[in-house]
Amino acid sequence: MKRSAAEIVREYGPFPGVAQVGGVTHDGRQVWFASGDKLNALDPATGKTVRSIDVAAHAGTAFDGQHLFQIAEDRIQKIDMKTGRVLATIPAPGGGGDSGLAWAEGTLWVGQYRDRKIHQIDPETGTILRTIASNRFVTGVTWSDGELWHGALENDESELRRVDPRTGEVLERLEMPAGMSVSGLESDGGDQFFCGGGRSGKVRAVRRPRRVKAANGDPASK
Repeated sequence: MKRSAAEIVREYGPFPGVAQVGGVTHDGRQVWFASGDKLNALDPATGKTVRSIDVAAHAGTAFDGQHLFQIAEDRIQKIDMKTGRVLATIPAPGGGGDSGLAWAEGTLWVGQYRDRKIHQIDPETGTILRTIASNRFVTGVTWSDGELWHGALENDESELRRVDPRTGEVLERLEMPAGMSVSGLESDGGDQFFCGGGRSGKVRAVRRPRRVKAANGDPASK
């Protein structure tokens, strides 16, 4: 298992009227973050919030290429990005103990904070398709280039973990600086993760480890 310190590239916020940042996602241009009663769109180039949607937004946030998905208490809402209207809801697998949220392979992946699990669920029905166990409290969840990452928290220590999506085995750890927690987590599709900063009211960009192709064609760390 590879272990290294997380490199903080940039901090955004705190933002006016935002006491806590929950879920985080990326729509290809903007970073969306949940702040309790709103979903906020952040321009990562300027650090300014450019839009907000009035919707219950308590935990994880995801984007499927067209719609936003947002955990609100014990349910997951599917939201029209243009109008902000909630189009559908499904039950969240943790019944209110849900944390991170990610979209991959046509399904949703939901972190279970205190249960230390990640569930893959059907986005139409909420049916659990697969469960991965962790040995840490699970916060944000994201898929990036075929890799499953999640935020982990234990004893006030927070880190980003790359895990095997079949077995849950920890393959890589990026340790956050002392005092910096990870709530939401999302990749920008490139060389950065965006991390919700919980009660700090901030969003942080963390450098994503680069991969190169080894001689046998398998990905290798660089």
